[in-house]
Amino acid sequence: MGKLDRFAEFIDWYPKGMSKEERHLVYKIDWLVLSFSCIAFFTKNLDVSALSNAYYAGMGDDLNLDGNKLQFATSMYYVGYAIFQIPSNIVLTRLPAEYYLPAFEVMWGLFTLGTAFVKSYNQLLVMRFFVGFTATACWVGNAHIVNSWYTRQELGKRNAIYGCVYPLGAMFAGYLQAAAYNNLNGAHGMAGWRWLFIICTIITIPCALIGVFFCPNVPDRTRSRYLTEREKQLAVDRLLKDGFAKTRGIGRGLFKRIFGDWRIYVFFVVGNLYWMTPYPSGLPYGLWLDSQKDKYSPAMVNNLSTITYAATIVSTMVCGFYSDWRQNRWETMLYGGILILICNVLLLVWNVPGGAKFFAFIGLGVANGPTNLIVPWLAEFMSHDLEARSTSIAIVNVGWVVINCVVPIIAWPIPSSPRFLGGYIWSVVMSVVEIILLPLPMILERRELKKGINYARMVVEESGLAPAGLEEKTKGVDDQSLEEPTRAANEKEVEVNAIAV
Repeated sequence: MGKLDRFAEFIDWYPKGMSKEERHLVYKIDWLVLSFSCIAFFTKNLDVSALSNAYYAGMGDDLNLDGNKLQFATSMYYVGYAIFQIPSNIVLTRLPAEYYLPAFEVMWGLFTLGTAFVKSYNQLLVMRFFVGFTATACWVGNAHIVNSWYTRQELGKRNAIYGCVYPLGAMFAGYLQAAAYNNLNGAHGMAGWRWLFIICTIITIPCALIGVFFCPNVPDRTRSRYLTEREKQLAVDRLLKDGFAKTRGIGRGLFKRIFGDWRIYVFFVVGNLYWMTPYPSGLPYGLWLDSQKDKYSPAMVNNLSTITYAATIVSTMVCGFYSDWRQNRWETMLYGGILILICNVLLLVWNVPGGAKFFAFIGLGVANGPTNLIVPWLAEFMSHDLEARSTSIAIVNVGWVVINCVVPIIAWPIPSSPRFLGGYIWSVVMSVVEIILLPLPMILERRELKKGINYARMVVEESGLAPAGLEEKTKGVDDQSLEEPTRAANEKEVEVNAIAV
């Protein structure tokens, strides 16, 4: 075993006991899955972040974006983003992902280019809607791909890498905006903020072509030229052993399979509460820094604003590795939830030293790290149904999109910045509710296991392969009850197979 392999095993990148053949396969999967997914997500965040960066660089004055117009423009993006999200992830389970996802990336790149030439607020709203509509396939689509290739011991780390792309894109967009404004402002008669959207397009469209060559789709539908037939079968088998089922088909009963299960309701609430409560680390933090211009230079404000992104990156990686090592997600998320509550309470009090405010805003950036565990946690709970899992990821994310459209306008109106009293009251209350509800998925799953309902074990038994990695799923449950699932569980499994296409 080489030094690199020993280091990879030391950091638990490859679980102990993994064969050389499987290590080589996972190495290939990492390059194929993470390369395009991360690049696509990076360009999407570059395009999304361009709006707020352009606003601070002069677009607000040029287009008269006073009052809440910036938030309405942001919300228009999310309206388009929400409309197509669920249909997109359903379609993605049927069409070749290696063509579907890059095609939408090209389209959102073109609408980003159109944003560079808007002349009015109404034109901006139209462009942001279509940027959102075409970008919808990116995050949820690639989240589905990423969470379809890895076992439970691998999901946290890979989702951490995927999750780090958001703050990296936001940080890069800030520096890109500064460079565009300093070097291109006034070039060819165009303001620097317009050049920012043009540069984003130049980066986005060529990156889309990477997906055509590298995106591998999901294991049992992959046509990747970089995987041998034996490797493709091994990719399917190792997931089956871990309780991740192959495609069952969409069928008319897809939504019955989703909404007839408690999982979608619990994760919809818990996930969206967890995603939204660190919100002040974003726009409210930026507006507070903007109000401190008498204390900090513009360059210093830009550097301070990137600290929360850097904190998120470090936290995301630590949380991903830690949750895989502990083989659970809720513990790490509980630590993050407590930190979110403390920071939001400090900001609600407000009249605290400047250092305490910085701690609160940056602490919320740290707390953004565990938020990247929501999707792998949901994927593990929905491991028995690939199509339902893909659609459920989209449904939960649509909830976040809708909340992100409404809550900032109501709780965080720009005219009330930087104090945002109503926003911080909302954040504190939701932080408390979030901590209370966080154990609910484990409680309900434990109740199922005690009744003998174990969907992961059913997938393994159905495949005829030897189980692997399911010890944590069955710990503390009588073995006989797992070998003899209740009639209710069997009936539900028969129903799923019967209605699948």
